Amino acid sequence: MRRRVVPPPSPLPQRDGIDAVRVRLPGEGSWGTVREHLVERLSGAGAGVVDGMLRDGRIVGADGRAVAPDAPYVPGMFVWFHRELPAEVPVPFPLEVVYRDAHIVVVDKPHFLATTPRGSHVTETALARLRRELDLPALGAAHRLDRLTAGLVLFTVRPEERGAYQGLFRERRMRKVYEAVAPYDATRAWPVTVRSRIVKERGRLAAYEVPGEPNAVSVVEPVEHRGDGLARYRLVPETGQTHQLRVHMTALGVPILGDPLYPEVAPPVPPGDFRRPLQLLARELEFTDPVTGREHRLRSGRALDAWAAYGRWAAGGPDVVEPSGPQ
Repeated sequence: MRRRVVPPPSPLPQRDGIDAVRVRLPGEGSWGTVREHLVERLSGAGAGVVDGMLRDGRIVGADGRAVAPDAPYVPGMFVWFHRELPAEVPVPFPLEVVYRDAHIVVVDKPHFLATTPRGSHVTETALARLRRELDLPALGAAHRLDRLTAGLVLFTVRPEERGAYQGLFRERRMRKVYEAVAPYDATRAWPVTVRSRIVKERGRLAAYEVPGEPNAVSVVEPVEHRGDGLARYRLVPETGQTHQLRVHMTALGVPILGDPLYPEVAPPVPPGDFRRPLQLLARELEFTDPVTGREHRLRSGRALDAWAAYGRWAAGGPDVVEPSGPQ
């Protein structure tokens, strides 16, 4: 059985809350130099980019010293560097801390802010922001919310405890309650428990349902409805498939307002367009802390704009009403 190699700590500090990229050179290969391997491995960047980084001393080894352009290839060697990141449009909405102790930080994330770095969203993410603002470079996410979904997200302060908190979600010991604004169906008997099999393919934006053993279960019920045909729904996911609530609401014939993927994929909006956010909110997290044993019931203070002020939301107004206490 091959033993897992524990990488040494990064010799480079974080930049804007983002860790340096770590690369381990394969144990076997025909490369003569570190440069040759990196040019092949980072082919999307181009040989000129790798050469420039080596020339400027921006690729370092475990001792923090710059890797020479002609440094020989050493199997198993680790190197680090910071990616050059394109400018990102700032997400102009606050990230509110709901709860913080020595082990966790729970925040009330706004719409349009990604939870963790991914794709074109790197420094403008909840994780990077919190690392910078709270001076917690080791902070990690215990789970994720979609970029377009607002509400509660749990982060861990100590890397060695992250697995314990991730287990709350994996083992369904975290009770999650969401809220959504969608059309009201007066013909349906509520509440409804939706069970289906959801598939999310790599490279395909929208998830979809297929025949087979259910892997996604959601309980859906209107909390209140009004004369304009809209309702405010309480959603309790018993599983955690990608886009589960959005898929299930669409399957019920009441797609969530502002959803750019369901029931149909809409054209992409330009960066910086923060109008008409998806009307989905992670309202509550309830759990027993696996490290301290403390009982938590945390609640978002946000109000979904299409319910609080539909005309403003429909006209492309602000993200959400500012937090105003429990709803």
